Amino acid sequence: MSSQNRLSRAYNRAKVIPFNDRSKFILFSDCHRGDNSFADDFANNRNIYFHALQHYYKAGFIYCELGDGDELWENLHFEAIFEAHKNVYELLRKFYLDKRLHMVWGNHDMVYKDPKYVREHLSSYFEPIEGKNKELLEGIQYNEAIVLKHEESGQEVFLCHGHQADWWNYTFWRWSRFLVRVLWKPLQVWGIADPTSPAKNYKELIRLEKRIKKWIVAHNLRITIAGHTHRPRFPEPGEIPFFNDGSCVHPRSITGIEIENGQISLIKWHIATTEEGVLRVVRVLLEGPQKLEDYAL
Repeated sequence: MSSQNRLSRAYNRAKVIPFNDRSKFILFSDCHRGDNSFADDFANNRNIYFHALQHYYKAGFIYCELGDGDELWENLHFEAIFEAHKNVYELLRKFYLDKRLHMVWGNHDMVYKDPKYVREHLSSYFEPIEGKNKELLEGIQYNEAIVLKHEESGQEVFLCHGHQADWWNYTFWRWSRFLVRVLWKPLQVWGIADPTSPAKNYKELIRLEKRIKKWIVAHNLRITIAGHTHRPRFPEPGEIPFFNDGSCVHPRSITGIEIENGQISLIKWHIATTEEGVLRVVRVLLEGPQKLEDYAL
């Protein structure tokens, strides 16, 4: 199956979420939450991410995670990830209980496409202090893609991880996972990058982006937001409407996309120093806000 067919299949099977100009969404992807070991890229930014997510929860945003939230290639079991970042999952549970959490699986957490795996690992956890199991994300469903559909205009925003355009990391993801576990994870400590990852291979990144843009053109320039490459993208109106929310494993910062008041923005959260020498987590607007209707057909 070609990348174009994989993207079309993801779109046709996508979960549809209605929205309007009062809706507020925050889109993050590629958190790669790990076990807090030397290979856990998320660990460096976990405080930034947690602060940002708390902000969005208090502000009433809906959280959509566009794949690779959990690093299940380098790590064998979700339980180790949960123990390392328990506060994050407790916050995700708050979003979930408020019906403000929507999850997409990517190549590094592709096991979540299996409802049985999700049910067995994410429904509950054992709390040693109380000596019993406690609910976590009981009944949660992971999707390959999401379509946000405007209630009045009918305008659609297609959300996916983006690995559908990456034949190796989609079709042969089990081989990729095997190589990461036995080869690239040990080499990572020496600074040797995985050449099969588009986030670390610029030529492959460009090829992948071209495939996604080709699909967008063939499907009437539908707004598409993805992750996977870790490279933020924010096109101008009139350009091919391909957005990328970046990742949460940039050095000392995380990037994401906000949709609020019918507008879309690319944002960054990072640690800044005040004149008094106090460290603060701050939000920076990188691009936008731009009206979604400016990208209409």
